[in-house]
Amino acid sequence: MKKLILLMFLIASLKSTAQTKKSDDILLHVLRLNKIGKVYKFNTEDSTTTYLKYLGKLNTSKWKTYKVMTSIWIWGLSHRATNRILIYTDKNRYVGNYYLTLSTDLPNYIKNNQLIFNNVEPDCDSHLITIIDFKKGIPKDFFRKCKGDSGDIYSFSKD
Repeated sequence: MKKLILLMFLIASLKSTAQTKKSDDILLHVLRLNKIGKVYKFNTEDSTTTYLKYLGKLNTSKWKTYKVMTSIWIWGLSHRATNRILIYTDKNRYVGNYYLTLSTDLPNYIKNNQLIFNNVEPDCDSHLITIIDFKKGIPKDFFRKCKGDSGDIYSFSKD
């Protein structure tokens, strides 16, 4: 019985590792394609869907360059979404991410070395634009404006 449990654990671990490796390969493939603004859709055997959009590069005042990509991962029977801003080095090494509540909270593009967020949610002011500057490095937190003084604070994670 113990051997069976151990075998099942090993198989599950290998499957999880293989899935993570496959996901990492897809992310790196999109980074290498270097097509700014293009959305790529990937479906997996386990009925999940991932949308990846490469936004481009941001430079700091200390000569560091970061590549930025958005990710929408749709999973589960109820099609929940996990939305993230993914940050990589200029050598395509993963640095970390910002987890965002809604896919509409993701940034739209990079302009003048800044990450630009347009409001498309009906409850938000479409004239408000959130601009995040990376000159001093990756911001620990940022405030995503919605309406007036309201909005959401998102934090950087190195997970």
